[in-house]
Amino acid sequence: MGTRALLGPADVDDASLTSMVGDALAVDDVQVLDCSVEVVDYDLDALTTAGRFWVRGTAQHGDGRSPYAFFVKVVQSWSRTPQFQMVPEQMRELAAAGLPWEGEPLVYRSDLAQRLPAGLGLPRVHLVRELDELSACMWLQAVDADPSPWEPARFERAAYLLGRLAASTSVEPLGALGMQDVVRSYVHGRVSGQVVPALHSDALWAHPLVADAFSPELRTRVLAAADALPALVAELHGAPVGVAHGDACVRNLLVPRDGTHDFVLIDFSFWCRAPLGFDLTQLLVGEVQLGERSAAELPELHELCLRAYVRGLQDEGCDVALDTVRRVQALLMLLFAGLSSVPVELAYGMPAPGGADVVSERASAAAFVLDLVDATGGV
Repeated sequence: MGTRALLGPADVDDASLTSMVGDALAVDDVQVLDCSVEVVDYDLDALTTAGRFWVRGTAQHGDGRSPYAFFVKVVQSWSRTPQFQMVPEQMRELAAAGLPWEGEPLVYRSDLAQRLPAGLGLPRVHLVRELDELSACMWLQAVDADPSPWEPARFERAAYLLGRLAASTSVEPLGALGMQDVVRSYVHGRVSGQVVPALHSDALWAHPLVADAFSPELRTRVLAAADALPALVAELHGAPVGVAHGDACVRNLLVPRDGTHDFVLIDFSFWCRAPLGFDLTQLLVGEVQLGERSAAELPELHELCLRAYVRGLQDEGCDVALDTVRRVQALLMLLFAGLSSVPVELAYGMPAPGGADVVSERASAAAFVLDLVDATGGV
């Protein structure tokens, strides 16, 4: 069959592989002729991801030969990463809990695929297995996805379906599989432990990448928002809550070429219950933070997606006012993207995500987010 040693403990025996190939091809009598493994070429590191692999090959069955493919993902506690050693000792327990790894295997083991609103789907799940007490592997369908850049209409459709996901009474029970207080966990973990201390470092603002992109006025606005964190978190504590994918960026909403769904959801590391509007942050800002989309597009896309998201909520029977979601979503965007638009990594000796052009777009995104907060009531 070929070596699968690259998979390490995520490998399966030959009989299990043959069974999964038969399931994937929907045939009973199958013989695996060959198998190869390669590391997925992926340009973003994730602290809870220990490995991503393509497993491909050819199988013989009654009707002839067919290719097969799986996506294998290994997840782990980020306490096993070198970055965890940078967390102060007294904050490690909270930090580990604030970036959970267990949720994704639980979601893939669940019946979420049968509960999702029409238009959303999941990859077919072939195997979920714990490797030890702090890691697990998942063998999933290799989705043939369209990589084309998104147009506004696709963002609008995604926002609408994320709104339906948030308010779906069918999906709601599965919210218990993920984090339950994502705002406080994130603010008391990463924001308070890493982002805010970095923002109060003169050396960070003096760094050429930051000084050239973030004006003194923008620096003042960012620091004022950071100082207002306790009041903003308290305000969000009373916000209406729904289920959230947790990291609904374009990369995690695959557009299948076969048209079986509008989007196939992947990467449930941050699946959670969260204030309504939570998923719009990554949907809108994710590509900007990576330098893959201009921040100049944010005003149009934000209004389009906000209104579509609220329509999705309402179509699921959640009669929440547009202005309520607008305010909540503005605060969420500030906490989860606005403050960390400043490349705080530089304060800890790590490289900035991208060069000067990316940092400049991030500065524009930060200004946009602060303007949203000001327009909905300020800090």
